Amino acid sequence: MMLTESLRDPFAHIFADLDTIEIKSLHAALRPRRTLADRVRAAVLGLTGGAGTVLAHEEKAWASITFAGTRHEVVMEFCGADAVVAGEELIERLPDHEFTLPGQLVADATITKVDHRFGAMERLEVTAVLLLLEEG
Repeated sequence: MMLTESLRDPFAHIFADLDTIEIKSLHAALRPRRTLADRVRAAVLGLTGGAGTVLAHEEKAWASITFAGTRHEVVMEFCGADAVVAGEELIERLPDHEFTLPGQLVADATITKVDHRFGAMERLEVTAVLLLLEEG
């Protein structure tokens, strides 16, 4: 017999009884790791009480001689009168809000664009830009 030959059935595992196979990954709950972008979205949504919807989020890394960090542009939509009120509160509160993001300092948080549409379905679209610096 050659070393590459085997008398064992190479497809035996496909036809095996599945009740006898132990799958260990089902026993441990896997939780996806939250990224910095996830944390930024959650922090901004927290200011609105969850009334808004994130339409877009763009993250760009940047660095200077003394600092490194990321720039986050978050576009949010608020539909309906109650949600629009929450969006207006976001516009008012964002620049002075103290964010708590692990390992990051929020150097600047501004509203760069607001599109407010009135009518039967009032709608507000807000673009927020956050400049984050890495701590340490």
